[in-house]
Amino acid sequence: MIDLSLIKASSLFSGFSQDELQDVGSHIIERTLSRNEMIIDEVRISYSLYFVAHGVIKLFKTSTEGKEQIISLVLTGDIFNAMTVLDGEQFPMSAKAMGPTTLYIISKKDFNDLMDKYPTLSKNIVLIMVKRIRHLIALVEDLSFRGVISRVARVLLEHLSKHSTHPDTRFTQNDIAAMVGTAREVVARSLRYLEDSKLIEIKRPQIIILDKERLEQIIEFGV
Repeated sequence: MIDLSLIKASSLFSGFSQDELQDVGSHIIERTLSRNEMIIDEVRISYSLYFVAHGVIKLFKTSTEGKEQIISLVLTGDIFNAMTVLDGEQFPMSAKAMGPTTLYIISKKDFNDLMDKYPTLSKNIVLIMVKRIRHLIALVEDLSFRGVISRVARVLLEHLSKHSTHPDTRFTQNDIAAMVGTAREVVARSLRYLEDSKLIEIKRPQIIILDKERLEQIIEFGV
């Protein structure tokens, strides 16, 4: 059953009345995914908009050598594949569930009809896309100008607190490596440094942040 409270809390449907949310809900199909189940890959186009009702989806690119670079994580209340719905072109990333996940799916036709019907929806999706562009600029900045320890510190601060609300999602060193653009072994050394410096505590499978202020300083100024 579609949970309208989840839709109402999302930035995509900000400003919608209860009747309008009911209308949106009538266009939604629900789908559940298991851990590591692929929903979109870079060679198979999907023309639907996906809304994460529960769980975490990772968006990533894979090199010809099989190396993975995570572009972003899509959490509860967020959407993905909006680019394809808007321009009809192939989504430039793959999308995979990081744990048990529930998706709400709206077809391209239905979503475009909803945008015609509710102008607020067009404004909301523009704001979401602007936020995504800012994220990509920050990612390029990280990969270009920050050291690995600084990039690992950013991932810990930005994502660990969010993942605490998704206990079925395992956040591995390989995942961190794919987000910061390095090898798992380098991430392991970075985590060891941060733990030896008393900034984090590793209690597998958890990483506990002990000194948020110092981690923020490392992100800004390096080690």
